[in-house]
Amino acid sequence: MFTGIVEELGEVTAVENLGDASRFRLRGPLVTEDAKHGDSIAVNGVCLTVVDCGDGEFTADVMAETLTRSSLGALAVGSRVNLERPMALGGRLGGHLVQGHVDGTGTITGREPSEHWEIVRVSLPAELARYVVEKGSITVDGVSLTVVEAGDDYFTISLIPTTLALTTLGIKQAGDQVNLEVDVLAKYVERLLGADPSGQKETVK
Repeated sequence: MFTGIVEELGEVTAVENLGDASRFRLRGPLVTEDAKHGDSIAVNGVCLTVVDCGDGEFTADVMAETLTRSSLGALAVGSRVNLERPMALGGRLGGHLVQGHVDGTGTITGREPSEHWEIVRVSLPAELARYVVEKGSITVDGVSLTVVEAGDDYFTISLIPTTLALTTLGIKQAGDQVNLEVDVLAKYVERLLGADPSGQKETVK
């Protein structure tokens, strides 16, 4: 489990195409200082398993399902990535509960800079819109953020200077794809209330 508080802005140093999967090598001196084989590290919000690590880098295998459902398939050598280790039991939950299980991808459709922050507009798939509410939480490329405005096919977020400087959201431009993970609590509530994905309530027998 993660919190959506990015620890380090890492970099892809190698990509190996394995046919139905890819093997990434990523540089992240901070997140690898105590990492070992089998540990989890979130990369742009996707929970990946460490295959090996050393010299400030780690390797992770990414299967076709993950490449299809996330933006990791577009990564290349030199790409910057958001990195976060799992939250330690008893640690502070600075963001919100993040699983590292990407629900889909969105596209940055606009940026409005101001003196002290920046408003970013992101499109999202219609099937995810029902989980996004004003002042609710959403994870964008692994960053825990508060929704400013929630539309039928988009939402907006407000980014402070720290987020702009220390995450990939500071360099992403209109047209760039981002990974989205909605608040898992919303999905559990929907399931418990018996609603189907179309938004219609199921008949309780």
